[in-house]
Amino acid sequence: MARLRCADGSYLNVTPVACRDSAGRPYEVTLELCCDGVPYGAVGERCAWWLERLAGRVEAARRDPGQASRWPDPDDRFPGEGDGHELFSFRDRGRRDGAGGGELRCSLRTIPIWTRRRRWLVTRRAYVEAWGAGGPGTRAILTSGELAGFVRALVDEAESCLEAADPSKIGVHGTGTVETR
Repeated sequence: MARLRCADGSYLNVTPVACRDSAGRPYEVTLELCCDGVPYGAVGERCAWWLERLAGRVEAARRDPGQASRWPDPDDRFPGEGDGHELFSFRDRGRRDGAGGGELRCSLRTIPIWTRRRRWLVTRRAYVEAWGAGGPGTRAILTSGELAGFVRALVDEAESCLEAADPSKIGVHGTGTVETR
């Protein structure tokens, strides 16, 4: 489980859960969302490969010398450009009815702060927002380092979840599929 402390003081728990094929074999994961004990739904159907790619992109952006001139602090460096740029959006999807309850979304925002030195300090942050089917929502505001840690924790947990679900040691690979080692 990956856990985020949200701006309102609540805790958002995100737990990868194995998806199984018709024969009962695990092949991917979805993410179960829970905020302070209240279930928000299962989102991100078959998202482990996508999360693994995102983890690499966030980690690479933090080291990107091309972003260093504009964003000297590595915590302000994210993949992509522009305010409102969405890094991911996972929704709850039922087999019968399209979109259901629950959503987990991450977008970038630029935050200007007027300092005592009479100048603007501009930072970038990732806003991770989650909603449940009944409408409650919560938000965590993360640096790129915190986002990298959160996504990496989800990837590691997804791999552990799949390995525990299948003794043949399943791993997540960048091919878009989950393969047996």
